[in-house]
Amino acid sequence: MRGKSIVFVAAALGLLALFPQTEFAQEPQRARDLGVPFEGAPGPRDAITDVKGVEVGYTTLISGSGKLIVGQGPVRTGVTAVLPRGKAFKDPVFAGFFSQNGNGEMTGIHWVKESGFLEGPIMVTNTHSVGVVRDAVIAWEVRHGATQYPWSLPVVAETWDGWLNDINGFHVRPEDAWHAIETAASGPVAEGNVGGGTGMICFGFKGGTGTASRVLPASEGGYTVGVLVQCNTGSRSELRIGGVAVGRHVRFPKPYTQLGGPEQGLPGADTGSIIIVIATDAPLVSKELDRLCKRATLGLGRVGGTSGDGSGDLFVSFSTANPRADPARGQAAKTAAGATAPVDVRMLPNWAMDSLFNATIEATEEAIINAMVAARTMKGIDDHTVHALPRQLLEQLMHEKHAPAPW
Repeated sequence: MRGKSIVFVAAALGLLALFPQTEFAQEPQRARDLGVPFEGAPGPRDAITDVKGVEVGYTTLISGSGKLIVGQGPVRTGVTAVLPRGKAFKDPVFAGFFSQNGNGEMTGIHWVKESGFLEGPIMVTNTHSVGVVRDAVIAWEVRHGATQYPWSLPVVAETWDGWLNDINGFHVRPEDAWHAIETAASGPVAEGNVGGGTGMICFGFKGGTGTASRVLPASEGGYTVGVLVQCNTGSRSELRIGGVAVGRHVRFPKPYTQLGGPEQGLPGADTGSIIIVIATDAPLVSKELDRLCKRATLGLGRVGGTSGDGSGDLFVSFSTANPRADPARGQAAKTAAGATAPVDVRMLPNWAMDSLFNATIEATEEAIINAMVAARTMKGIDDHTVHALPRQLLEQLMHEKHAPAPW
């Protein structure tokens, strides 16, 4: 079934043998529901869509079970689309980029760095589907006349889901990328095993997609910062939540063991990758947005990320302020002499960015933990099983660490 998610029942994934059935009868939980303490004030949705105009869409592909047959499955993958101004692709946004560790891919970023602007969506998928998603975005933009130039350089990023997904079967199709774009919306954002995050692993637990936001007080501008992550990084022994080494309290089988990878016990290893998308309505220009991206590294570090050799840690940011700052050729205003008129741009002074730095760090930390809290145990190719972060254990640890002392 193309472009749609096929959802397994809990028993098919072996979940009921691991956790109480009640965990699956309630609404999806987030880290705050389990008592994880966070700094800063979240927006109304605690999501990247708290930045006005930002839309998120997914295509989630889940089908098949058992032995890997390349080209047939099992399939555990998808596509995520982040649209800075919704479908208004022709109004570019100021954008920034930072590579904390470059063992990954994000297409189109050279032009973002050169021009300072992002035109079109940010797409995230699995490592071996970057090409098809990139081409599909170009086709969508051509169909809808959505680019300023007669060419397109889409931003498409990836993380590797080959422990659970038939990644060499190339199951992501152009229509899946189109579906993610066309169904993108503002409002609440699904987390966990959705979109490009469907088959991902984070700090040795089931990972995926997560989001969070922060709103600054009026005295600091009242700006919003939203973060969305596709989390596929980290080692279980390094995981820190609310100051607690949560991973060390769990004895689930570790992923990647048949690959002879770091989870077999090599010290200091950080397996996988993470894509972090940062949105804000603060009036920032591209160089300032580069600086915002760098602070995402500190949020990743709070959770225990070390950006190991095999980790592709690529961060992209944008500001929805300054609409029409980069008008298309022929659409800019003219001076009396017929020259192209300058465009007025608003920006914060560099010294006024500290609160935005803090918001980015805080939202990144929470988005990563939200991805793990929302994710559910998943069984993939060759019955590889990646267990969800035990929510009841996390709640217990947070209570023990952070519950108010009795009078």
